[in-house]
Amino acid sequence: MKRDSSIWFDIVNYTIQALFTLLCVYPFYYIFIYSISDPQQALKGVFLLPTGFTIVNYTHIFRLDNMIHSFFISLLRTVIGTVVTIACSSWLAYAVTKNELYFRKTIYRFVVITMYFNAGLIPWYITMKQLGLKNNFMLYILPVAVVAYYVVLLKTFIEQLPQALEESAMMDGAGFFKIFTHVIFPLSMPIIATIAVFASVGQWNTWYDNYFLVSDDRLQTLQLILYNYLTDAQRIVSSSNLQDLNRGLATKISPDSIRITVTMVVTIPVLLVYPFLQRFFVKGLMLGAIKG
Repeated sequence: MKRDSSIWFDIVNYTIQALFTLLCVYPFYYIFIYSISDPQQALKGVFLLPTGFTIVNYTHIFRLDNMIHSFFISLLRTVIGTVVTIACSSWLAYAVTKNELYFRKTIYRFVVITMYFNAGLIPWYITMKQLGLKNNFMLYILPVAVVAYYVVLLKTFIEQLPQALEESAMMDGAGFFKIFTHVIFPLSMPIIATIAVFASVGQWNTWYDNYFLVSDDRLQTLQLILYNYLTDAQRIVSSSNLQDLNRGLATKISPDSIRITVTMVVTIPVLLVYPFLQRFFVKGLMLGAIKG
Protein backbone atom coordinates (compact mmCIF):
# COMPACT_ATOMS: atom_id res chain seq x y z
CA MET A 1 0.00 0.00 0.00
CA LYS A 2 1.41 3.34 -1.00
CA ARG A 3 2.27 5.88 1.64
CA ASP A 4 0.36 9.19 1.66
CA SER A 5 3.49 11.14 0.72
CA SER A 6 4.02 8.90 -2.31
CA ILE A 7 0.42 9.37 -3.47
CA TRP A 8 0.66 13.15 -3.14
CA PHE A 9 3.94 13.10 -5.02
CA ASP A 10 2.26 11.21 -7.89
CA ILE A 11 -0.66 13.65 -7.94
CA VAL A 12 1.60 16.70 -8.04
CA ASN A 13 3.91 15.05 -10.57
CA TYR A 14 1.11 14.11 -12.99
CA THR A 15 -0.53 17.51 -12.57
CA ILE A 16 2.67 19.34 -13.48
CA GLN A 17 3.26 17.05 -16.45
CA ALA A 18 -0.31 17.53 -17.66
CA LEU A 19 0.01 21.32 -17.41
CA PHE A 20 3.34 21.27 -19.22
CA THR A 21 1.89 19.06 -21.97
CA LEU A 22 -1.05 21.44 -22.30
CA LEU A 23 1.31 24.41 -22.63
CA CYS A 24 3.15 22.61 -25.45
CA VAL A 25 0.11 21.33 -27.32
CA TYR A 26 -2.34 24.22 -27.00
CA PRO A 27 -0.48 26.66 -29.34
CA PHE A 28 -0.74 24.09 -32.17
CA TYR A 29 -4.38 23.41 -31.32
CA TYR A 30 -5.07 27.15 -31.23
CA ILE A 31 -3.68 27.85 -34.71
CA PHE A 32 -5.61 24.83 -36.02
CA ILE A 33 -9.01 25.92 -34.68
CA TYR A 34 -8.29 29.52 -35.70
CA SER A 35 -7.48 28.42 -39.25
CA ILE A 36 -10.83 26.61 -39.59
CA SER A 37 -12.87 29.39 -37.95
CA ASP A 38 -14.77 32.10 -39.73
CA PRO A 39 -12.13 34.86 -40.20
CA GLN A 40 -14.41 37.67 -39.04
CA GLN A 41 -15.72 35.81 -35.99
CA ALA A 42 -12.22 34.60 -35.10
CA LEU A 43 -11.12 38.23 -34.73
CA LYS A 44 -13.28 38.37 -31.60
CA GLY A 45 -11.34 35.49 -30.08
CA VAL A 46 -11.03 31.70 -30.27
CA PHE A 47 -10.49 29.50 -27.23
CA LEU A 48 -11.45 25.81 -27.30
CA LEU A 49 -13.65 25.32 -30.38
CA PRO A 50 -13.69 26.91 -33.85
CA THR A 51 -16.19 29.73 -34.30
CA GLY A 52 -18.18 29.46 -37.51
CA PHE A 53 -16.49 26.46 -39.09
CA THR A 54 -15.13 27.13 -42.58
CA ILE A 55 -12.26 26.06 -44.82
CA VAL A 56 -12.20 29.30 -46.78
CA ASN A 57 -8.71 30.13 -45.46
CA TYR A 58 -7.32 26.91 -46.91
CA THR A 59 -9.17 27.26 -50.21
CA HIS A 60 -7.61 30.70 -50.73
CA ILE A 61 -4.13 29.31 -50.09
CA PHE A 62 -4.49 26.15 -52.17
CA ARG A 63 -5.82 28.17 -55.10
CA LEU A 64 -2.49 30.00 -55.36
CA ASP A 65 -0.72 29.65 -58.70
CA ASN A 66 2.03 27.03 -58.79
CA MET A 67 1.00 25.73 -55.37
CA ILE A 68 1.08 21.98 -56.13
CA HIS A 69 4.32 22.19 -58.12
CA SER A 70 6.05 24.20 -55.39
CA PHE A 71 4.89 21.66 -52.82
CA PHE A 72 6.63 18.86 -54.73
CA ILE A 73 9.77 21.00 -55.08
CA SER A 74 9.77 21.52 -51.31
CA LEU A 75 9.14 17.82 -50.72
CA LEU A 76 11.91 16.83 -53.15
CA ARG A 77 14.28 19.30 -51.56
CA THR A 78 13.51 17.99 -48.08
CA VAL A 79 13.91 14.31 -48.95
CA ILE A 80 17.02 14.58 -51.14
CA GLY A 81 18.63 17.25 -49.00
CA THR A 82 18.15 15.25 -45.80
CA VAL A 83 19.53 12.04 -47.34
CA VAL A 84 22.59 13.83 -48.76
CA THR A 85 23.22 15.68 -45.50
CA ILE A 86 23.06 12.47 -43.46
CA ALA A 87 25.24 10.52 -45.93
CA CYS A 88 27.98 13.16 -46.28
CA SER A 89 28.02 14.33 -42.66
CA SER A 90 28.08 10.81 -41.20
CA TRP A 91 30.81 9.64 -43.59
CA LEU A 92 32.99 12.66 -42.78
CA ALA A 93 32.35 12.18 -39.06
CA TYR A 94 33.45 8.55 -39.33
CA ALA A 95 36.47 9.45 -41.45
CA VAL A 96 37.84 11.99 -38.96
CA THR A 97 37.75 9.36 -36.21
CA LYS A 98 40.29 7.23 -38.13
CA ASN A 99 44.00 7.73 -37.48
CA GLU A 100 44.67 6.46 -41.01
CA LEU A 101 43.21 9.69 -42.47
CA TYR A 102 45.92 12.25 -43.14
CA PHE A 103 45.34 15.72 -41.61
CA ARG A 104 42.20 14.46 -39.90
CA LYS A 105 42.56 16.90 -37.01
CA THR A 106 43.09 19.83 -39.39
CA ILE A 107 40.07 18.81 -41.47
CA TYR A 108 37.93 18.52 -38.35
CA ARG A 109 39.06 21.91 -37.04
CA PHE A 110 38.24 23.57 -40.37
CA VAL A 111 34.79 22.04 -40.21
CA VAL A 112 34.23 23.20 -36.63
CA ILE A 113 35.42 26.76 -37.43
CA THR A 114 32.47 27.15 -39.80
CA MET A 115 30.16 26.84 -36.79
CA TYR A 116 31.49 30.12 -35.39
CA PHE A 117 32.32 32.15 -38.49
CA ASN A 118 30.44 32.61 -41.74
CA ALA A 119 31.13 34.67 -44.82
CA GLY A 120 28.06 36.87 -44.65
CA LEU A 121 25.23 37.35 -47.09
CA ILE A 122 27.01 39.07 -50.00
CA PRO A 123 30.04 36.71 -50.17
CA TRP A 124 27.62 33.80 -49.85
CA TYR A 125 25.53 35.13 -52.72
CA ILE A 126 28.60 35.68 -54.94
CA THR A 127 29.97 32.23 -54.15
CA MET A 128 26.70 30.48 -54.93
CA LYS A 129 26.38 32.42 -58.18
CA GLN A 130 29.94 31.62 -59.29
CA LEU A 131 29.38 27.95 -58.51
CA GLY A 132 26.49 28.00 -60.94
CA LEU A 133 23.87 27.36 -58.29
CA LYS A 134 21.64 30.29 -59.23
CA ASN A 135 18.37 28.95 -60.60
CA ASN A 136 19.73 25.45 -60.03
CA PHE A 137 18.03 22.77 -57.93
CA MET A 138 21.40 21.75 -56.48
CA LEU A 139 21.32 25.04 -54.57
CA TYR A 140 19.08 23.24 -52.11
CA ILE A 141 21.39 20.23 -51.75
CA LEU A 142 25.12 21.01 -52.08
CA PRO A 143 25.57 23.89 -49.57
CA VAL A 144 24.17 21.73 -46.75
CA ALA A 145 25.77 18.42 -47.75
CA VAL A 146 28.11 18.74 -44.76
CA VAL A 147 26.86 20.55 -41.66
CA ALA A 148 29.47 21.16 -38.97
CA TYR A 149 27.10 20.74 -36.04
CA TYR A 150 25.92 17.35 -37.30
CA VAL A 151 29.53 16.23 -37.86
CA VAL A 152 30.38 17.07 -34.25
CA LEU A 153 27.37 15.13 -32.94
CA LEU A 154 28.09 12.11 -35.14
CA LYS A 155 31.81 12.05 -34.41
CA THR A 156 31.15 12.14 -30.66
CA PHE A 157 28.63 9.31 -30.95
CA ILE A 158 30.83 7.14 -33.17
CA GLU A 159 33.81 7.51 -30.83
CA GLN A 160 31.70 6.03 -28.03
CA LEU A 161 31.05 2.81 -29.95
CA PRO A 162 33.21 -0.18 -28.93
CA GLN A 163 36.38 -0.48 -31.00
CA ALA A 164 36.04 -4.27 -30.75
CA LEU A 165 33.22 -4.15 -33.29
CA GLU A 166 35.44 -2.60 -35.96
CA GLU A 167 38.37 -4.84 -35.12
CA SER A 168 36.13 -7.88 -35.42
CA ALA A 169 34.83 -6.70 -38.80
CA MET A 170 38.39 -6.03 -40.03
CA MET A 171 39.45 -9.53 -39.02
CA ASP A 172 36.61 -10.77 -41.24
CA GLY A 173 38.08 -8.81 -44.14
CA ALA A 174 35.82 -5.74 -44.16
CA GLY A 175 37.19 -2.40 -45.32
CA PHE A 176 36.39 1.03 -43.90
CA PHE A 177 33.45 1.62 -46.24
CA LYS A 178 31.88 -1.75 -45.46
CA ILE A 179 32.43 -1.26 -41.73
CA PHE A 180 30.77 2.14 -41.97
CA THR A 181 27.75 0.95 -43.93
CA HIS A 182 27.23 -2.39 -42.13
CA VAL A 183 28.36 -1.64 -38.58
CA ILE A 184 28.75 2.04 -37.73
CA PHE A 185 25.76 3.47 -39.58
CA PRO A 186 23.17 0.97 -38.22
CA LEU A 187 24.48 1.41 -34.68
CA SER A 188 24.28 5.19 -35.05
CA MET A 189 20.58 5.12 -35.89
CA PRO A 190 19.47 7.07 -32.76
CA ILE A 191 21.71 10.04 -33.59
CA ILE A 192 20.97 9.64 -37.31
CA ALA A 193 17.24 9.90 -36.57
CA THR A 194 17.80 13.02 -34.49
CA ILE A 195 19.83 14.63 -37.26
CA ALA A 196 17.24 13.57 -39.82
CA VAL A 197 14.60 15.51 -37.89
CA PHE A 198 16.84 18.59 -37.62
CA ALA A 199 17.86 18.45 -41.29
CA SER A 200 14.38 17.78 -42.68
CA VAL A 201 12.76 20.54 -40.60
CA GLY A 202 15.52 22.93 -41.65
CA GLN A 203 15.11 22.05 -45.32
CA TRP A 204 11.33 22.30 -45.16
CA ASN A 205 11.32 25.71 -43.47
CA THR A 206 14.20 27.38 -45.35
CA TRP A 207 13.20 30.01 -47.87
CA TYR A 208 15.99 32.64 -47.97
CA ASP A 209 18.21 30.78 -50.50
CA ASN A 210 15.16 30.48 -52.72
CA TYR A 211 14.39 34.17 -52.16
CA PHE A 212 17.85 35.43 -53.17
CA LEU A 213 18.95 32.99 -55.86
CA VAL A 214 15.88 31.56 -57.59
CA SER A 215 13.81 33.55 -60.07
CA ASP A 216 12.66 30.51 -62.05
CA ASP A 217 9.04 29.73 -61.11
CA ARG A 218 9.66 26.01 -61.67
CA LEU A 219 12.17 25.94 -58.78
CA GLN A 220 10.26 28.04 -56.26
CA THR A 221 9.46 26.27 -53.03
CA LEU A 222 6.22 26.25 -51.10
CA GLN A 223 7.75 28.35 -48.34
CA LEU A 224 8.66 31.20 -50.69
CA ILE A 225 5.19 31.28 -52.21
CA LEU A 226 3.63 31.32 -48.75
CA TYR A 227 6.11 33.96 -47.61
CA ASN A 228 5.16 36.21 -50.49
CA TYR A 229 1.51 35.50 -49.79
CA LEU A 230 2.04 36.37 -46.13
CA THR A 231 3.88 39.64 -46.75
CA ASP A 232 1.14 40.68 -49.16
CA ALA A 233 -1.64 39.71 -46.77
CA GLN A 234 -3.49 43.04 -46.56
CA ARG A 235 -3.64 43.51 -50.35
CA ILE A 236 -4.77 39.91 -50.85
CA VAL A 237 -7.46 40.32 -48.20
CA SER A 238 -8.84 43.41 -49.92
CA SER A 239 -8.88 41.84 -53.38
CA SER A 240 -10.24 38.50 -52.14
CA ASN A 241 -13.04 40.10 -50.16
CA LEU A 242 -14.02 42.15 -53.18
CA GLN A 243 -14.09 39.00 -55.32
CA ASP A 244 -16.17 37.21 -52.65
CA LEU A 245 -18.68 40.03 -52.59
CA ASN A 246 -18.93 39.97 -56.37
CA ARG A 247 -19.58 36.23 -56.26
CA GLY A 248 -22.08 36.64 -53.44
CA LEU A 249 -19.93 34.80 -50.88
CA ALA A 250 -20.40 35.97 -47.33
CA THR A 251 -17.12 34.76 -45.81
CA LYS A 252 -14.24 37.21 -45.83
CA ILE A 253 -10.67 36.45 -44.95
CA SER A 254 -8.47 38.60 -42.72
CA PRO A 255 -4.68 39.15 -42.45
CA ASP A 256 -4.63 37.26 -39.14
CA SER A 257 -6.45 34.27 -40.64
CA ILE A 258 -3.92 34.22 -43.50
CA ARG A 259 -0.96 34.25 -41.11
CA ILE A 260 -2.44 31.53 -38.92
CA THR A 261 -3.38 29.30 -41.87
CA VAL A 262 0.03 29.68 -43.51
CA THR A 263 1.64 28.68 -40.21
CA MET A 264 -0.59 25.62 -40.07
CA VAL A 265 0.16 24.62 -43.66
CA VAL A 266 3.93 24.64 -43.14
CA THR A 267 3.66 22.95 -39.72
CA ILE A 268 1.45 19.97 -40.61
CA PRO A 269 4.10 18.01 -42.63
CA VAL A 270 6.61 18.31 -39.78
CA LEU A 271 4.03 17.10 -37.25
CA LEU A 272 3.24 14.12 -39.48
CA VAL A 273 6.89 13.07 -39.98
CA TYR A 274 8.10 13.43 -36.39
CA PRO A 275 6.21 10.44 -34.85
CA PHE A 276 7.74 8.06 -37.43
CA LEU A 277 11.28 9.09 -36.45
CA GLN A 278 10.68 9.38 -32.73
CA ARG A 279 10.93 5.63 -32.10
CA PHE A 280 14.56 5.68 -33.24
CA PHE A 281 15.42 8.07 -30.43
CA VAL A 282 15.03 5.37 -27.78
CA LYS A 283 15.51 2.14 -29.74
CA GLY A 284 18.26 0.66 -31.79
CA LEU A 285 21.26 1.73 -29.73
CA MET A 286 23.70 -1.17 -29.67
CA LEU A 287 20.79 -3.54 -30.44
CA GLY A 288 22.29 -6.88 -31.42
CA ALA A 289 25.77 -5.43 -31.75
CA ILE A 290 27.60 -7.58 -29.22
CA LYS A 291 26.70 -11.22 -28.87
CA GLY A 292 28.35 -13.92 -26.88
